[in-house]
Amino acid sequence: MRNPVGLKFSPLHPVLAAECKGVDISAPISPEVADAIHDGMDQYGVLVFRQGKALTTEQQLRFTRSLGELEGLYTKIEAEAGARLETPLLSDISNLTPGNELLPAEDRKRQFQMGNRLWHSDSSYKKIPAKYSALCAHVIPPSGGETEFADMRAAWDMLDDVMKEKVKGLTAEHSRIFSKGTLGFQFTEKELHDFVPMPQPLVRTHPRTGRHSLYLSSHAGRIVGWPLPEALMLLRELTEHATQREFVYRHVWRVGDVVMWDNRVTMHRAQPYDDLKYPRDMRRSTLTSGAPALAYTETVPDLATAA
Repeated sequence: MRNPVGLKFSPLHPVLAAECKGVDISAPISPEVADAIHDGMDQYGVLVFRQGKALTTEQQLRFTRSLGELEGLYTKIEAEAGARLETPLLSDISNLTPGNELLPAEDRKRQFQMGNRLWHSDSSYKKIPAKYSALCAHVIPPSGGETEFADMRAAWDMLDDVMKEKVKGLTAEHSRIFSKGTLGFQFTEKELHDFVPMPQPLVRTHPRTGRHSLYLSSHAGRIVGWPLPEALMLLRELTEHATQREFVYRHVWRVGDVVMWDNRVTMHRAQPYDDLKYPRDMRRSTLTSGAPALAYTETVPDLATAA
């Protein structure tokens, strides 16, 4: 892998994830370092930066912007207590109120964020979904709260030819209504209107590497042109296949860790912890992929010529 700037990538799992060493992402990085990080993301899908100290808001946004364009703002749930962070460009992945108190059990934000424990890809419910997500750990609980990542490239590679032929070219519909709804979350009329399902390909081709991957998420709840029972069974079958242990890396957090993943080739989920007793403060910045995912499906080859 091209790396003229001295970065070192130490693999953390046989098929995905590596620790990126030799760069201080709290300081500005050069275009050459950014290129090397992109190359690392292309190879590993998930990169871990052990900083030892949580990034400030300015540092996290600067680092993320050095790698691409931040996502635009989008409609969120109707929060009961208002925003906790000083900018909407960071997503508040925490169990805390604006006053940094633990959210009560019945709080809408807490109930909504329980959906983070489902396998998903960030912003797959948007017309232009996410590229990279970067999550910075500020406060972690004494146990639990890990994050798991599943490699959708390896999952595609290990499908048999019959299933590859079956799923290529299919389009799924994604919405937070499908994911959070499975947990019994009650949406307002405005949220039901705002969270209209978006079409996404079931198989994607990476624009830089050409590798194919499944594009799955708990946000996927329909397959265009399929009866609902058959669609849900196929999505469940593919998710069970894609989240086998050999495809999954579990990250155990330390304060100051920044973990960045490519939503185009991975799914992830949070692990449970005692959120009514211990705080967990994580802050996410997200890059847009810049184009609808359906634009990346044309190059999925016929299996007869894919050798």
